[in-house]
Amino acid sequence: MFTMSPATEKFFYVLTWLFQGSSYLSPRAYGILHRMHHAFADTEKDPHSPLFSKNLFDMMWKTKIIYSDINSGKANVEERFTKNVPNWPWMEWFADSWGSRLFWVAVYVAVFVIYCHHWYLWFLLPVCIVMSPVHGAIINWYAHKLGYTNFDMADTSSNLLPFDFLMWGESYHNNHHKMGGRANFGGIKWHEFDPMYPLILLFNSIHLIKLKKNNDFNYM
Repeated sequence: MFTMSPATEKFFYVLTWLFQGSSYLSPRAYGILHRMHHAFADTEKDPHSPLFSKNLFDMMWKTKIIYSDINSGKANVEERFTKNVPNWPWMEWFADSWGSRLFWVAVYVAVFVIYCHHWYLWFLLPVCIVMSPVHGAIINWYAHKLGYTNFDMADTSSNLLPFDFLMWGESYHNNHHKMGGRANFGGIKWHEFDPMYPLILLFNSIHLIKLKKNNDFNYM
């Protein structure tokens, strides 16, 4: 969808660690995983398809295994999926370490101790700890099970929410599968608004990123 300078790439790597915390996902590994999902959607080679999983947790576990194999270099990945994917080996090692994850868990627990004055709020702590997998599970499972479609596709991708107030545009999954490189996930129907797209345009206008002129490419 866009490119950025090496320095800006590292800046966003750090932000990824800060905002994902204990559930940090490698931009490189997840970028490869995501490209594979688009190329092999709802086939046996898809790293996360409801059609080839018994249930939500089975799909999440399979995704974890494939992600770990990619991240550790055990997986034999085609070059088309690794081309131009960001990579910062030191940051990958640091952010993906158990020391980093446990540090963030301790931070979350401290925040809950200070600010959670009702016992039932503590049920949200596990969600905070594994937020990235929870986010991925919502999209990769339910946006292939529920919702509506704007485009007839060979896969089961759907738009989960007509107005995506929850996932910042990512629930327009059918739109995204049709135009895998389009920066604006919404905008196909009048009620579809991608809250991230104005920020992408802002980043482009201040030259933090550079939008590609034709960003409707995919990896099929």
